[in-house]
Amino acid sequence: MRADVTTASRIVDAIGNTPLIDLSDIAPPGSARVLAKLESSNPTGSMKDRMARAVIEAAERDGRLPPGGTVVEYTAGTTGISLALVCAAKGHPLEIVFSDAFSDEKRLTMRAFGARITDVRSDNRKITESLIKEMIRTAGEISKRPAHWWCDQLNNHDAIAGYTPLGDEIWEQTGGHVDAFVHAVSTAHSIHGVTEALWAHKRDIEIVAVEPDESAVLSGRPTGSHTIEGIGIGFVPPLWKPALVNHIETVTTGDAKAMARRLAQGAAVFAGTSTGANVVAALRVAQRLGSGATVVTIIVDSGLRYLSTDVYRQ
Repeated sequence: MRADVTTASRIVDAIGNTPLIDLSDIAPPGSARVLAKLESSNPTGSMKDRMARAVIEAAERDGRLPPGGTVVEYTAGTTGISLALVCAAKGHPLEIVFSDAFSDEKRLTMRAFGARITDVRSDNRKITESLIKEMIRTAGEISKRPAHWWCDQLNNHDAIAGYTPLGDEIWEQTGGHVDAFVHAVSTAHSIHGVTEALWAHKRDIEIVAVEPDESAVLSGRPTGSHTIEGIGIGFVPPLWKPALVNHIETVTTGDAKAMARRLAQGAAVFAGTSTGANVVAALRVAQRLGSGATVVTIIVDSGLRYLSTDVYRQ
């Protein structure tokens, strides 16, 4: 091997340090510069690789997860795939609670890594508060088995630390020229971790949270159903910190899916619906801030996970 070739000693060491790409060509004239972290370049094609490594390694260090112990988690699939990668790399069996509300690609990928899956049926593939809470309850029951450790992502503080490097990377890659950061909310760990890192560098960076318009609970509206996989759990996340957010944008499922298709065809960026929601909101913020400013958002994961859904089957 040539001396100038750098290799990761383990697959988990390949997580992070993702590229920052320019989406300004799809922004309206007079808008701010729009940049996006290409998190689909992580090993599983998702930003969730960051939190999966952080929570598992923290649990290993303090003894909550013994060598060979089984990890348990409820998931819309993206976190589950990332946990499956890390568990496979570290020798931990994985029990996943999943649902037919989410794409078949996610199910098959988790199984490919060796995860065992328990299903909770949805109401016609809708993502609702009741579905998520039943998935959580089921995971809690499974976690009572001997040598099983429940990740419990909604209540896991270690996940936030997994995303602070993402904020530092954004700061370094932009040379400190960041005026706003825009990102969708699921557990809220990613937006909070990035915010803490960015605000440590520059306190007046505007932080904009994104949620489904059909279930805009962070905006104080009633819970509802939507089909933007990976965000909008239908209730306020337990570790949500409104003081770390300046503004909330809501995006409809239809607009998020349309933007995902537009990104693929107009910018050669192949991503899922939560990314579509991120970019819809980022373009709004870019238009409001105007030329001279810089808005950063996240390409959350790869569109390969959504080929069987209506996002790309039209």
